[in-house]
Amino acid sequence: MRKIIGIAAGAALLGSIGIAARAAQAAETPCSPQAKACLRLHTNQAWLTNNGQVTRGPVPVTVGKPGHETPVGTFKVQYRDIDHYSKAYDAPMPYSVFFTTTGVAFHEGSLREQSHGCVHLSHADAKAFYQTLRTGDVVEVVN
Repeated sequence: MRKIIGIAAGAALLGSIGIAARAAQAAETPCSPQAKACLRLHTNQAWLTNNGQVTRGPVPVTVGKPGHETPVGTFKVQYRDIDHYSKAYDAPMPYSVFFTTTGVAFHEGSLREQSHGCVHLSHADAKAFYQTLRTGDVVEVVN
């Protein structure tokens, strides 16, 4: 009986280690600890972080279509606009967080259609990015 209990306890310990390892791996981003928002283009995923720790994500996104690619690099949040409307594309951009000087932003948008360079998020995720990010926060975009 002791042997069975010992084996069960060992299996539980290994299981908890395996779960913890998977959770830690899932919480990693491809960005530096300085990034408050991280975007990985080839997987269509984004994260919010605080001192390198994931606070939200990965969340699904859609990014720029061919000819209107979302730029790669390190940027800073320029400004936010909760009810932005794009005159260039005649489209609403709720919960916009602009992070380039050329008008690229995180905002609520279709997760099925690519954008003209912006990062589309679901309503809940766009709201969270808008509420979390502030002017000057670092945004990293990687392939």
